[in-house]
Amino acid sequence: MKLTKTKLALGVATAALAMTGVLAAPQAMAHSKAERVAAATDKKVEALESQVRQMNSMMKAMQAELARVKAQPAQSDPRVQELNEWMASVRSQPVKEETRDNMIFFRGGWAKADHSRNGVSIQSDVVPVVAQDRADRDAWYFGAGFDFSLDDNLFGLMDNTEVLAELMFDYKEFNTQVQGNALAENPSVIGTAILTGQIQPGQPRDVTVSMFSLSASPKIKFMKGSDFRPWIIPVGFALNVISPPSESITVLNPAMMFGAGADYKVWKNIYVGADARYNLSFGDADGVDTDGFEAGGYLGIGF
Repeated sequence: MKLTKTKLALGVATAALAMTGVLAAPQAMAHSKAERVAAATDKKVEALESQVRQMNSMMKAMQAELARVKAQPAQSDPRVQELNEWMASVRSQPVKEETRDNMIFFRGGWAKADHSRNGVSIQSDVVPVVAQDRADRDAWYFGAGFDFSLDDNLFGLMDNTEVLAELMFDYKEFNTQVQGNALAENPSVIGTAILTGQIQPGQPRDVTVSMFSLSASPKIKFMKGSDFRPWIIPVGFALNVISPPSESITVLNPAMMFGAGADYKVWKNIYVGADARYNLSFGDADGVDTDGFEAGGYLGIGF
């Protein structure tokens, strides 16, 4: 009987130990898994810290390289030096104001010929009879022209000195009350003599004495950027057309032209100016001399 109780006690003890093992096993497994997770986390943290340290080292290296490049003098790289020189030259240049350097102008004034006009309808060496009037040397004129800007500094020789090309024309009228010779009388004394055999002087006609000039000239204009701008024409080419024609029916006479003047900007692109010019021909046009002086004013519009 005692043996049976002993066996029963041993069985109960064995069962209790088994139950204890069963209950302790999940806790042991959970503890082991937590340890593994913690170990894996620690490894990841260590890996991240290593990467951060590497990136920090790379950043420090890049900063050191950038500081070294900045500290190098510009002379070490010719391209950098050239770029710096160009930037310095651009910064040193003044800001250019937009200007309208071309101009159309309208002019008028007084002119005086060096010699009185001698033409087929005024004075004739071929038919020196009846009226032999000469035209007045004084004249009035009007005309217009264009200025075209070519350069701003006299082709590099002088600052603020503009070179322009001028194209101009004008009309001069000397006298409308000049009486013509026998060829211009009405009726003609020669025609009457031939038809009737009698010399009966007719009424002399009035002759308009005029000249048209077309010129092309270089113009040098000073003080660019200023409202007041003086200028000169060293020498230009002019072509004069005379009316009435010479005794040889010549109407063209080439000449040289010299000039000087100045203009002033009164408002925006509106200018007023004055000029003086002289025509010097290469010779007379079969007895007609076109040399002369003219002076007057002009109104200009820049464009």
